[in-house]
Amino acid sequence: MSDFPAFRRLTLIGIGLIASSIARAARVEGLATEIVCATPDADHRARALRSGLVDRAFADNAEAVAGADLVILCTPVGVMGAVAAEIGHALEPGTILSDVGSVKDGVVRAVAPHVPDGIHFVPAHPIAGTENSGPDAGFASLFRGRWCILTPLPDGDAAATRRLSDFWAAMGADVELMDTRHHDQVLAITSHIPHLIAYNIVGTADDLEAVTKSEVIKFSAAGFRDFTRIAASDPTMWRDVFLNNREAVLEMLGRFTEDLAALQRAIRWSDGDALFDLFTRTRDIRRAIIDAGQETDAADFGRHVGDDT
Repeated sequence: MSDFPAFRRLTLIGIGLIASSIARAARVEGLATEIVCATPDADHRARALRSGLVDRAFADNAEAVAGADLVILCTPVGVMGAVAAEIGHALEPGTILSDVGSVKDGVVRAVAPHVPDGIHFVPAHPIAGTENSGPDAGFASLFRGRWCILTPLPDGDAAATRRLSDFWAAMGADVELMDTRHHDQVLAITSHIPHLIAYNIVGTADDLEAVTKSEVIKFSAAGFRDFTRIAASDPTMWRDVFLNNREAVLEMLGRFTEDLAALQRAIRWSDGDALFDLFTRTRDIRRAIIDAGQETDAADFGRHVGDDT
């Protein structure tokens, strides 16, 4: 149990993997006196209540935020602006409004115009997750040892930023502050482009005429299996990510395309030294990630679900 001073009411708009993990972690650490959620999905509301994730569940977003002092948007980034427009009038002065989207500049542009005076909007992005979704997918330890990036607005309230930072730290996350545009560039290369590549490779395998789909599934090697894990991520969420982070993704994709062409030339001209040098550098990156505690060298890559205690 954390010594963090609890929020009176934590409202989660959406109750998928990230929101349900926040609810579980907040419950375990005592970070909110009451936890409520909002989702139009009646089955998700029932499951969230049945499992004890939340104390109350609403179909209406504005109803759910009434009386809340922390509201977190846990929807796909493409609808966050519309949700903000729905709930703006119902937010109480002093409330902290945040989100968990993996795009920050686009979210700020969409949400900020609907945030009333006296509401503290502090965008956030927990860099944690699995390919699973839904209220049953979350677990309290999801954020432990992972990074959560906050991108406070230039004229934002410093006390609200500190309180939200302490909230994420109490759930086990390491917190860093960053400019929105820089965040989007960093995540384009570390997350968005890898997902795009995974979707493309798995799609290419599905389209091959010389290899049947049953053979792709039956003879999948470890590398392809890892791509399918990434490519199994929520399609709505990732569609919105790419549409809302176009500039950074296209910039990084251009660089990737140039490097891929250089790799193609090395293979065509049997340039073993160039291949060896690249593979050595990339192996060093993998080892650095493990040394930084952001992954393990276990056979399952550390992707088992942790305890909720």
